[in-house]
Amino acid sequence: MKAIVVTDEAAGTAGMTLAERPEPEPALNDVVVQVHASGFVPTEMAWPSTWTDRLGRDRTPSIPGHELAGVVSALGYGTTGLSVGQRVFGLTDWTRDGTLAEYVAVEARNLAPLPGDVDFTVGASLPISGLTAWQGLFEHGRLQAGQSVLVHGAAGAVGSMVTQLAREFGAYVIGTGRAADRERALDFGTHEFVDLGNEALEDVGGVDLVFDVIGGDIGKRSAGLIRAGGTLVSVVGPTEARPADGLAIDFVVTSDRGQLGEIVRRVRDGRLRTNIGNVADLDDAVAALNPTERVTGKTIIRAHS
Repeated sequence: MKAIVVTDEAAGTAGMTLAERPEPEPALNDVVVQVHASGFVPTEMAWPSTWTDRLGRDRTPSIPGHELAGVVSALGYGTTGLSVGQRVFGLTDWTRDGTLAEYVAVEARNLAPLPGDVDFTVGASLPISGLTAWQGLFEHGRLQAGQSVLVHGAAGAVGSMVTQLAREFGAYVIGTGRAADRERALDFGTHEFVDLGNEALEDVGGVDLVFDVIGGDIGKRSAGLIRAGGTLVSVVGPTEARPADGLAIDFVVTSDRGQLGEIVRRVRDGRLRTNIGNVADLDDAVAALNPTERVTGKTIIRAHS
């Protein structure tokens, strides 16, 4: 099969190549999925799991990508709950070969049914962005109606999902980003927008929840905005500063079939819009994942039409 492989951590996405790789075999409780579309997060190139297995052993050449939508083509021994020919989407294991390929082996429990009226491209854009937003807001942030949420990177793939879900659940949403992101963030539902390049973050005042996808100085300054009892949620590692009278939580997203169902249900009924920035075929994936201009939204790679 054709797949994107990486062998050089220092090279990052520039070290990607299109290669022939053996088709995966399903292990116990696995399925093999014919990948129709795959999502990609550029920071994967800095994740240790991209380069080593669970025991820390080198696993290159490895296939990156962990979001997919496709069709089940084979079942492993003991696999239940899914069937050959079924449309699915979900999130694959961090330490196994991923989804930038024509086929991928994945534990069945990490996949959810993809309704027939949801395009594969849309399905592949949902798992990491949608699950990260859902878990950060509701599991870790314990969002309640009437609270205020500060969403960094509100025009991005994750931030736009955070914005929409927070609005749906009755929160007041303040987005941040670059000046060029203002209209896009407002379109996704932020009540206000702060241009981090030209406006003072501290002018926001106190908020109940900060959802941080940026980190660094922005994350540090955000800690001072948390009201008593509030929460700073980070997906970019532990924060340098903690709220004086609140919580600081960093987490790694996990797959959850029920939550995937909640997310795709909202896409179907119009409550949630996905944020796709660029779509390319597998043959053109290396160029698409090394853009010469900034892309806002998720890049999707199509492996089968």
